[in-house]
Amino acid sequence: MLQNFKAISLSYKKAPLDIRELIALDENSCRQFLQTLKGFIQASDILVLSTCNRTEVYYNADADADYSTEIVKLLGITKGIDNISQYLDYFTILNQHSNAVQHLFEVAMGLESQVVGDMQITNQVKQSYQWAADNDTAGPFLHRLLHTIFFTNKRVVQETAFRDGAASTSYAAIELIEELTADVVADPKILVVGLGEIGADVCRNLADKGFRNVKITNRTLAKAKLLAEECNLEVLPFEDIVQGLKEADVVISSVARETPFFTKEMIKRLNVLSYKFFIDLSVPRSIEADVESIPGVLVYNIDTIQNKASEALQQRINSIPKVKQIVEESIEQFNDWSKEMVVSPTINKLKNALETIRQEEMARYMKKLGPNETKLIDNITKSMMQKVIKLPVLQLKAACKRGEAETLIDVLNDLFDLEKQSSEADIQH
Repeated sequence: MLQNFKAISLSYKKAPLDIRELIALDENSCRQFLQTLKGFIQASDILVLSTCNRTEVYYNADADADYSTEIVKLLGITKGIDNISQYLDYFTILNQHSNAVQHLFEVAMGLESQVVGDMQITNQVKQSYQWAADNDTAGPFLHRLLHTIFFTNKRVVQETAFRDGAASTSYAAIELIEELTADVVADPKILVVGLGEIGADVCRNLADKGFRNVKITNRTLAKAKLLAEECNLEVLPFEDIVQGLKEADVVISSVARETPFFTKEMIKRLNVLSYKFFIDLSVPRSIEADVESIPGVLVYNIDTIQNKASEALQQRINSIPKVKQIVEESIEQFNDWSKEMVVSPTINKLKNALETIRQEEMARYMKKLGPNETKLIDNITKSMMQKVIKLPVLQLKAACKRGEAETLIDVLNDLFDLEKQSSEADIQH
């Protein structure tokens, strides 16, 4: 049977954030959903991937089996959404085997990410693969596919600049903090002021990178508490901001207002004794330009960070053709293996059929032979069998590459009556 890999994808390309948030699955939900799918659809391999930018299901089923609508409905049940069918238009359905394989490769490489070359996505795919393995929804096909993808990712990292540099503004800010504090303080105290979209992303990246001394503050305390819980960070009450500013080595400002929040007079009163870094992520700027005239204070604005991110992004974009070439080579090799999977049952049946004939003929003469003669004849007949089977196996594999395997499989089945041989072997077992 030919492999028929398929995919259902809901991503940032078609679905806005509020829809993605509604349908996203956490780890427990992913595991539960895998078990639900395992019980409801006839698929040999199932993979569920859910990130902030996408929720996707991949499965391997019969050519005429299309479980797309059922999977979306089951997703609605898992999420407690009664009318999930109203969101069907936000999903992309990939029913062609080659399209689904190509899509998973491109997702795992970061070619489909909002920030091209996203470094986190490969780890998220690995996590999804682990869940599939834990829940027994990964068969030989999925195992081989994912290991090919991970090997491809290594080639992309080693042979291209696709993963180099920080291509998102929030990640570039983290990279800047690392550069600024590397030779100054081992574990910098960081204060994030304002939790707009970029500020919140910075907090998540700080947590992912393992920064421990991070406090966040926001006029709306509930918003700060929610993000602090998600990222395991400490909340500083907004009324205590002056004390927080005094203690911090790095202050990240993501305050949305028309005039600067941090003035020269405010920062002057902090009595900076050594150094203090201010990173302004706001537009309009939330830190007065002349704050940097205060001794020990250094200010970096959004342009500095975006230039850093833009350079890295351009470098990644320039690497895309090479990445696609590597992906194409990997898919070609994987497809060769995938096609050979189709003929392996026939090869095994043919080997078994010939071995049965050999054993039957050996049994006829065993009683008349001594141990040495028996061993010699056993070796001779095994060698003959291997030579007899070598050409049909090579022809089958060549037929795979030409897309003609099924015809040759039918011929071999008829010639050696392999279906009957296989049935008899099953009965004996």
